Amino acid sequence: MLAIIAATYLDLFFVGKGLYSFPIRPMPEVFSINIAFTLIALPLFIITFLFVCSKINLWQKIVFIIILSLMMSSIEKAAESFGFFYHHESWKHIFSFFGYIIYLSIISIIYKFYNRW
Repeated sequence: MLAIIAATYLDLFFVGKGLYSFPIRPMPEVFSINIAFTLIALPLFIITFLFVCSKINLWQKIVFIIILSLMMSSIEKAAESFGFFYHHESWKHIFSFFGYIIYLSIISIIYKFYNRW
């Protein structure tokens, strides 16, 4: 739940700063972010990510996070070409790559710490 809340607030922050936007989204008059992604895609992604992370060792997890980060950056580019997502012209997709590495690493660390108790 914490991962979903953090991602939602990050989306709200970046949309508010004008760094990206979601031209096609459910209820655009109410939400400035894509709430379908927040309520459906993101929870499924996080659950799958944590499940896989719980089954692999540290080095595999590092490689997994790097590969996922590359994939997410590429998916963002594809979403832009279909008109689902728009980045400001100053945005570099390397920002997304490193952002996902940080985000997924923090989620993984918190999940591991939480499961120790």
